[in-house]
Amino acid sequence: MDEPGGRAIEQRGLYFEEFELGARYLHNPGRTATEADNVLFTTLTMNTQALHLDAAFAATQPFGRPLINSMWTLSTMVGASVAQLTQGTLVAQLGMREISFPHPLFAGDTLYTETTPLTARLSASRPGQGIVVLAHTGRNQRGEVVARASRTALVWCIGRGGAST
Repeated sequence: MDEPGGRAIEQRGLYFEEFELGARYLHNPGRTATEADNVLFTTLTMNTQALHLDAAFAATQPFGRPLINSMWTLSTMVGASVAQLTQGTLVAQLGMREISFPHPLFAGDTLYTETTPLTARLSASRPGQGIVVLAHTGRNQRGEVVARASRTALVWCIGRGGAST
């Protein structure tokens, strides 16, 4: 049955051939971290670190207030890239390296993420798939880098699988 309104366009990520090495993919909108995000993520992952859960304790520490769990920051940074880069085109995440958190993120800060594809090569063992290394950078609303990570992803080549074309 034909649907009114013209052709259907499905949101998807990029196929191997579509990644532009060196380009900066900006992932919008940003995501404002809340105290609820921090407490929920921290307790769901069984992280009992008082710097995330105990405001009175955190007030006595060098930053003077609770820190957003760095694993929330990492997960949200990578997650922000999915719709634009890997939705429906990812075969598997192969690994992460060079993860750093050079500046803290606090409740009320907004995380903005960008990704730069560094390298790309066809898979030698998986025909129709390619390996892309992605450098993710997260900044707060003041432009301070709060997280960096390098991610290796296995993605489909055009016409070989994944999202509808």
